[in-house]
Amino acid sequence: MGKTIIVSNRLPIQISKVENNYKYTSSSGGLATGMNSIRKKEDFLWIGWPGISFDEIDKKSWGPVQKHLDNNNYFPVNLEKKEIDEFYYGLSNKALWPLFHYFIEYSVFSQNQWDSYVEVNKKFAEAVINNVEDGDIIWVHDYQLLLCPKMIRDQKPNTTIGFFLHIPFPSFEIFRIFPWREELLQGILGADQIGFHTYDYERHFLSSVKRILKNDVDFNRIDLGSRKVVVDTFPMGIDFEKFNSAAKKRLIEKKSKKSELKKQLDYHKKTSSGGKLILSIDRLDYTKGVVNRIKAFEIFLRKYPQYLEKVRLVMLTVPSRAAVSDYKRLKRETDEIVGRVNGEFATVNWTPIWYYYRNMDFEDLVDLYTTSDIAMITPVRDGMNLVAKEFISTRVEKDGVLILSEMAGASKELFQAVLVNPFDLNNMAEALFQSVNMSKSEQIERNKRMQIRLKRYNVRHWAKEFMRGLEQQSKIKVKSTATKIDSNELFKIKANFDSSSKKIFFLDYDGTLVEFNDKPKLATPSSRVKKLLQNISGLKNTEVVIISGRDQSFLSKHFDHFKVNLVAEHGNYRKEINGSWIDLNFQEKNDWMLDILPVFEAFTDRTPGTFIEKKKTSLVWHFRKTDPELASERVVELKTVLSSLASDELQITDIVNGIEVSKGIFNKGNSVVDFLSKTKYDFILCAGDDVTDESMFSKLAKNNFSIKIGRKKTKANYFVDSPNQLLSILEKLIKN
Repeated sequence: MGKTIIVSNRLPIQISKVENNYKYTSSSGGLATGMNSIRKKEDFLWIGWPGISFDEIDKKSWGPVQKHLDNNNYFPVNLEKKEIDEFYYGLSNKALWPLFHYFIEYSVFSQNQWDSYVEVNKKFAEAVINNVEDGDIIWVHDYQLLLCPKMIRDQKPNTTIGFFLHIPFPSFEIFRIFPWREELLQGILGADQIGFHTYDYERHFLSSVKRILKNDVDFNRIDLGSRKVVVDTFPMGIDFEKFNSAAKKRLIEKKSKKSELKKQLDYHKKTSSGGKLILSIDRLDYTKGVVNRIKAFEIFLRKYPQYLEKVRLVMLTVPSRAAVSDYKRLKRETDEIVGRVNGEFATVNWTPIWYYYRNMDFEDLVDLYTTSDIAMITPVRDGMNLVAKEFISTRVEKDGVLILSEMAGASKELFQAVLVNPFDLNNMAEALFQSVNMSKSEQIERNKRMQIRLKRYNVRHWAKEFMRGLEQQSKIKVKSTATKIDSNELFKIKANFDSSSKKIFFLDYDGTLVEFNDKPKLATPSSRVKKLLQNISGLKNTEVVIISGRDQSFLSKHFDHFKVNLVAEHGNYRKEINGSWIDLNFQEKNDWMLDILPVFEAFTDRTPGTFIEKKKTSLVWHFRKTDPELASERVVELKTVLSSLASDELQITDIVNGIEVSKGIFNKGNSVVDFLSKTKYDFILCAGDDVTDESMFSKLAKNNFSIKIGRKKTKANYFVDSPNQLLSILEKLIKN
């Protein structure tokens, strides 16, 4: 096993310039803590931005800083101020952050910011590529680096890559708004294992993959042909012992060591008989529901005036992206509503809301947790929310009440909390009343169960679980009966090709020479395909057969001017070079279509996005443009109906994104045998991508070269991942 490479937007260290020197501040965030067990390894590297723009760096005095980074196994990705503005403050936080948190109205989609996002992701990927070695495991983190996994995969295809998203993944209906949605999904799918905090986010991601990229999904595994990607839920924990131990320590400290904040909090408890402190703590962000929380507290005070001068809301809002206009607006709105509530309810000796807008050190934070009676954590949308977990971890005597939003990922684990809908202000006000009056025995019972969970599934356990799954992925290879064509295999095939005297190529069309298209009529041969066919068919003693499910008119239109043989409708029609179409099924009547067509039409009417293709010898029901989950239900239903109607002579075939019904006695395999029976060939290459091509592969000898496009169970002896790879192989094969 090689080293572990962690890749995140920020290094777990903040470098800032102080006069002519550099200051280092360690991060105490959840990710930095979670990686502690991995960072203790010698074979470890963390790649990220060091927190200082490249423009600020004095290149002459950077040497000692670089040495400090090297000693800690940190590798910096240097970003200029413009890149930070457009990549981080731009697309990451003006488009992705609001969209993924369902604040569509705040999302700004800028081409310049997208271009910068792509370029910065390339920078991170290049940093990884320059440092990765065989056997290394890479773990990429969060929404700033969604393109990074694929960029690494493209250059290092055999590397094991994990990706974890620390914010929500939105529903398909929301995600599809993003202009570059395909690129984002493909970027994430460069990973072998993808992790989310909750099953909801996992489900939304899989739904988008199915609906946008049309990939096959089997439970939590995405089939990409040459490999399978595992998607799973890994709810992030906290350092339980750190918070619990700190809370115990702060509770027994002498009065002289107490901070001013702690003295204020204690004073409130002493002067208010039966008084309660309600804690609200968040970054000042529109996703955190701060304004709704204050409004709910206001409703509580109006509805239950007996708690005036007894209950106080202690609000800590940590500055966040203060230069961004949306956040300036939120700060102004928060200030105004705090002022209004305090103005309405305050007395000479009592202010209902204590409002702190600043960062707070760890000791003060623990004081807030331990002294408060109730924590009100009610974001309108949050990936996890570790504050809720931190509060519960500090309840040394297991008292206290947690009011938690249903929209926070943590609610899936901390379901013993008082769960609320953050958009229902009356519901939150009632939750406050319930919490103020909750018995101590009930508090202890709820918190005891939550603490058991948090202690066991802590942040280190989270990291180990993800890494265990990723290491397992690195050992799993997708099994295939075929061999992938690499440079060595291509050398063998070319040697055989060069030494042979009579050659023939059997080439399927859709999914083989061209990618599938939602509109089949638009899937026309590219200039590259045309040039390749021209070159192969122009070789001495070489024949080409285009053998497809397409009808005669399509094949004639696009290939009549080439020196190639054509086989249409899976072998039912044939047209040799300079010849005419021959109907091999001329004696067969197609009266059966009159019975099957109404069934197809009924299913098409009920399934938006599907359409019928009528050929001379078959009917095809295409579902590539419909919702994939609806399609999977309809396919089972349709095949059941067809099986009850169809005679033994009819064949029901699953093709790519479709069902084909035919009565032809010929198939592609018969056509291959017919061609081979007329002439003796010493080089035979056959390529196809779906089940109808298996009949060709089954008719060929083991020493022939049969190639499946996509890694699936097949009778072919070789495979490639895509039509593009096949074209490259054919181009190299005929090159002198």
